[in-house]
This record gives sequence, C-alpha cells and structure tokens, in this order.
Amino acid sequence: MQSNKHFVDDKITLRELILRVKFWISFFLGQWKVLMLAGLIGAGLGAIASWMKKPVFHAETSFVLEEAEMSGLGQMSGLASIVGVNLGSLGGSSGLFQGDNIMELYRSDNMLGKTLLSPFDEGKLLIERYIEFNQLDEKWKKKVDLNQMDFSKPRETFSIQQDSVIKEIAKGIREKQLSVEKPNRKLTIIQVNISSKDEKFAKVFNEKLVENVNTFYFETKTKKTAENLSILQHQADSVRTILDENLAQYAAISDRIPNPNPLLQSGTVEGRKKQIDVQASSAIYAEVVKNLEIAKVNHRNNSPLIQIVDAANYPLRRTELKLVKGVVIGAFTALFVVFILLYLRKLYQLHIQND
Repeated sequence: MQSNKHFVDDKITLRELILRVKFWISFFLGQWKVLMLAGLIGAGLGAIASWMKKPVFHAETSFVLEEAEMSGLGQMSGLASIVGVNLGSLGGSSGLFQGDNIMELYRSDNMLGKTLLSPFDEGKLLIERYIEFNQLDEKWKKKVDLNQMDFSKPRETFSIQQDSVIKEIAKGIREKQLSVEKPNRKLTIIQVNISSKDEKFAKVFNEKLVENVNTFYFETKTKKTAENLSILQHQADSVRTILDENLAQYAAISDRIPNPNPLLQSGTVEGRKKQIDVQASSAIYAEVVKNLEIAKVNHRNNSPLIQIVDAANYPLRRTELKLVKGVVIGAFTALFVVFILLYLRKLYQLHIQND
C-alpha cells in the first residue's frame, strides 16, 4: 500500500502541468528583450548572408536513350561463320548503355576530365575557367602552383600533378555540381544537370559533357557492328575477285576449244571444272553480299544514339537566397538557439544550484 501511494504521489497532476506551463510562459515573456535582440541579430545575419551568397545557375539537358531492338539475323546463312564472321553480334544493343550504366558513364573521371579539357572560349579551357572563378590558384597555392600548369598540351604528356588536379576537380564536380537522374523510372528520359555560380561555365560544361558522352556512346555502340561490317566487306571483295578470275579462266578455256568434239569428253573436263568454280563462287558471293546488306542495315540502326529533348539554353534556371527568406530564416534560427539556451540555463538554476 505504501509503494502504491508513493507511485500515485509521483504522478504529475493536471493542476501541476498547468502551473508549469504558466511558469515557463511567464519566464520567457520576462526574457522578451533577450529574444527580441536575438531575433534582430539573426535577421541581420540572414540579410548579410543573402547579400553575400551568389546565385547558383543550373544548366539542364534531357535526352531519350534509344535502345534498338533488331531481329532477322537468324535468317543469315551459315556461310558467314565459315569465313570467320560473327554475325550474331551485328544486332542487339550493348548492355553498357542500358538502364543506369549510362548514368554512371556521365559521372566517370574519364568523361569529366575530357570535358574539363574542352575549349571554353577563344584561348581558354573549361578547367582554366573553373580554376579562375573558384579562385583555386589561391586556395591550393600551398599544395600546387596552378599558374605554371599548361593544360592545353596533349593529355598523355601531363605530369602527375596535372592528372591529380583534374581528378580532384572532377571529384568536386561529381559530388557537388553534377546530377544525372531519371525523372521517371518507367521512362528512358535522362536529365543531366550542372550547377555552378558561373552561368556560362554551367551551360558550356553541360553541352560539352553531353557531346563527349554522345561521341563515346557512338564509337562504343557501333564498334562491334563496324568491325563485322568491315570483315564482311573484305570477304565480299575477295570472293568477287576470285569469281572474276574464274570467269576469265573459263572464258580462256572456252576460247581454246571453241567446238569440242562430243566423242572426246576428256577435252571438256577442264572447262567443266572452271564452270563449277564459277557457280560455287557465284553462290558464295551472293550469300556474302546478302549478309553484307543485312549488316549495313543493322549498322545504320545502331547509329542513332541520343535524341536531345531539352537543351541547356539561356536564361538558365537560378536559385538564390532572397532577402526576405534570409531575414526570416536568420531570425527564426537565432530565436530557436536562444530559446534553447535560456531553457537549459533556467533548468540548471532550478535543479542544480538550488540543490
């Protein structure tokens, strides 16, 4: 019974709750000067922040990724495999560019580094513009002398420091300024967004990045079909040469014996052999040419790469901390911090100092 009574006594009654709420309301009302001062200071800091913070520009390009679906290769003759041609690779799209893989291609060091070394305007590269408006020559002067680096030289002649600078800048762009995403996972539309405090840099970098990935996509996607097309073309030319030679030899044999004696069959053997060679060469040439034409069609079907939907055009979308927003955020942040500090200080006075 005694323990139950103690348990009831420890409960907070409604009356005590109301008294505590009144106490804290009265306490904070008594600190109105401190709270007002904190709000004014916070509003002032927010106004300064909105004035000092530069706007960020966003260059966006959206495109449709085409994934070709080709068929009809099963009708090709087995003669192509005899001459060492892999016709099965002529159709179908490479898995490299399906799904999220092409999005990772946009984030790769290779593509970002190649884009940074692209021209920005006359006599200047994108990486030089990036270093200039981010003042990296001052920020990194203790580690590396960027003013002495010539990024216009061929990439294979770069020093270790130059490669390190490019990788570090590419890493910063990938983590803070680059966004590659699908607005809808069910669609094949991909958006590439570059954000920067320099409007022109954002637009040019976005365009060059899409262009570089587009070129890489074309070269890689059509590499296998182009190789097979080249092999088939070579085979067709070789078979045609053999066919022409057999035709010439058959004509020469026929000229030597214009009217063979039907009683002497041995005189027509050589001509018949050449006639068989001509027929065999003609059949092989017809099959190779048919496969060559199918390969050309498949190669053309692989050629369309990226269809641009929306390009990055001026004026670019911009985000900035406006004056009213900065004042409100600054005031509320300062009030919240001071409110917590006053509350903790009063708790300390009530429970620690009084004990």
